[in-house]
Amino acid sequence: MNQKLKEKILESLSAVLPITGIVLLLSILLVPIDLGTMVMFLVGAILLVVGMGFFQLGAEMSMTPLGEGIGVQISKARRIPLIFLIGFSMGAIITISEPDLQVLAEQVPSIPNLTLILTVAVGVGIFLAVAIIRILFQINLSTILIVLYTVLIGVSFFVSKDFLAVAFDSGGVTTGPMTVPFIMAMGVGLASVRGDRNASSDSFGLVALSSVGPILAVLILGMFFNPGETAYAASGVAHVSTTRDVVKEFLFSMPPYVREVLISLVPVAVVFVLFQLFTHRYPRRQVKRVTVGFGYTYIGLVLFLCGVNVGFAPVGSLLGNEIASEAWKWLLVPIGMLIGYYIVKAEPAIQVLNRQVEGVTNGSVSARSMNLCMSLGVSASVGMSMMRVLTGLPIHWIIIPGYLIALILSRFVPKMFVGIAFDSGGVASGPMTTTFLLPLSIGACDAVGGNLMTDAFGVVALVALTPLIAIQVMGILYQYRLKTTDQLAVQEADFTEVMDAMDDIFEFEEGSENGGQS
Repeated sequence: MNQKLKEKILESLSAVLPITGIVLLLSILLVPIDLGTMVMFLVGAILLVVGMGFFQLGAEMSMTPLGEGIGVQISKARRIPLIFLIGFSMGAIITISEPDLQVLAEQVPSIPNLTLILTVAVGVGIFLAVAIIRILFQINLSTILIVLYTVLIGVSFFVSKDFLAVAFDSGGVTTGPMTVPFIMAMGVGLASVRGDRNASSDSFGLVALSSVGPILAVLILGMFFNPGETAYAASGVAHVSTTRDVVKEFLFSMPPYVREVLISLVPVAVVFVLFQLFTHRYPRRQVKRVTVGFGYTYIGLVLFLCGVNVGFAPVGSLLGNEIASEAWKWLLVPIGMLIGYYIVKAEPAIQVLNRQVEGVTNGSVSARSMNLCMSLGVSASVGMSMMRVLTGLPIHWIIIPGYLIALILSRFVPKMFVGIAFDSGGVASGPMTTTFLLPLSIGACDAVGGNLMTDAFGVVALVALTPLIAIQVMGILYQYRLKTTDQLAVQEADFTEVMDAMDDIFEFEEGSENGGQS
């Protein structure tokens, strides 16, 4: 176990190190940062690395087997109402447990936090149930997505522009570190019972449909609420002068996260206890392993959220504000793209998705190629987000063409890549996006005097959009390479058959000549 934890922490270190290096370079070349702030940032980075290591191991030990087990049991149920009820309940519970959703809810002033959270939970619950039924009845994912996104874009024209970006952001924040391991594993469990040739490709798509639900639900809510201009207060940079001050700052900031993550995990733990009591699916050894996994997940999320919010978010806001205030403010676009390229690697749920994709495709789609596509997609997203901050470009101008391209591509790529692509969009917009890129965007928007609700928000939505296109393009290239390989194999086989036939002819002629001579 210690060896496994060490491996996870080293993985996390390799993911977070580039971001830390970029911030250090910016502090030297463009935005001087005082030593105390930099120490806070570095300590936050250490907590982030250790926390992500614990979380990934914990999710692997607890959330994945629980989700897979529930998926297997659901697939054995024959009554549609029961399947829908279980899917809805699990979707709602796991969403209420999602820490990222709490962060977004705090930013929307005119809607009570509980109202927004429950609206999103209902949206996820309904669409997770729909996604489960889709897998069981083998309904084409591309067709469902085309219909749903057409409805979604149509509804968006009837919602206040001040609310639009927040609604699209809500779809990204719901698929964070709590929900993704569980939902992805549930899809694998559902598909494993079928055992047909399309089972692997159908195991993807639950996250995709679960991301559509909250967007539609919050858009409908937006018809009745108008949030107006947000009174967002950027995270202040703590003033520290000694190492003791740094330790105090993190220790005093940790209790809210201890409480928040505990509240998040308790419903999921209760689900595990009830599931085990009713099904007796797991042997005693597995129950102990899952319990320890919950402990690791808890420790990891507390350290991760504390490190990101106390160390990373204030520096992100500071960088955005300072860069946008200067004459070289357009440097914000390439800087944002560079940060976006590396920040996706630090998302905990991304690693869960990449490993699952590599396993289901038997290594034909490697975690490395997935990481590259996700990084390129998110890099483009953040670049467009920074451009929106500086120009006030309406989000509709990017969202509608982007989804149109993604949906058209979905008709031409292998079924598996459609599910992977639309799942990856939701997964990419996790805690690092919410707690570093969003403050970076808000800090820059505040510096240029833009409208926070229309210009700064939307970064999560765009981060969730571009991987849809990038992964499907990878799917087209993969399909082309596969066809080329098959054609070469056929040509080689035909050539081998011709050579064998010629050998037979020569052997026959030699035999005839020898026979004639004799």
